Amino acid sequence: MLPLRILVPGLAAVLLAACAAPAPRHGAAIEPALPRPSFTLTDTRGVPFEFGRETRGLLTFLFFGYTNCPDVCPVHVANVAAVLHKLPFEDQRKARFVFVTADPARDSLPRLRQWLDQFDASFIGLRGDEAEIARIMTATGMPPAIRGAVGADGRYEVGHPAAVLVFTADDSAHVLYPFGTRQLDWAEDIPRLLRVRPRTEN
Repeated sequence: MLPLRILVPGLAAVLLAACAAPAPRHGAAIEPALPRPSFTLTDTRGVPFEFGRETRGLLTFLFFGYTNCPDVCPVHVANVAAVLHKLPFEDQRKARFVFVTADPARDSLPRLRQWLDQFDASFIGLRGDEAEIARIMTATGMPPAIRGAVGADGRYEVGHPAAVLVFTADDSAHVLYPFGTRQLDWAEDIPRLLRVRPRTEN
C-alpha cells in the first residue's frame, strides 16, 4: 500500500489553500503534502544530480518510467511537453521535468537522452542502480518497479507507477496526475501550479 493518503479529485478544495493559489482542477490530492525529497542519481551528462537542490523552488514533474514503455511513458511525457511548450518563456524557465528510469539495465544514459530529446531537450533523465531507484520510489510513496517475464526475444516490460508527481515552488507535492490526464487538463492546471509561492515569500 502507498504510504501517502491519496484523495479523489473532488476532495481537492483545500489543496494549496495555504499558498493562496487556486487549487488544481485535475489529478489527485496528496494529504499530507509530500516534501520535495533529496536524492542523488546520475544525469544524462554523466554527472551527479541532487534532486532537492537542483529543483528547489521550481515547478517540478517527477516521473518514474522506462524508454521501452509501449504506452504510458511516451503519452505522459508528450502531453506534459506539449503544454509546457505553449507557456510563456518565463514560465517555462520555472518548470523542470525529471524522468527517472525504472529500467536501468536497458536505459543507458545515451539512450535516456535520445528518448527524452524526442519530447524536449531540456527534460532531465536520471539513472541509478535498481536498489537506489527502489528506495527513492518508496520514499516518494510510489510502489517499486517490477520486471516482467523475459520473452523469447529477450524483451520484457516493467511494471511502474503510472502517475506524475508534481512539486510546486513551496517544495511540496500536493497533487499527482494519473495516466489518462489529458493535455487540456495539464493546460488548465499548470498555470495554477505555477502560482504557488516559495515558502520564504509572503
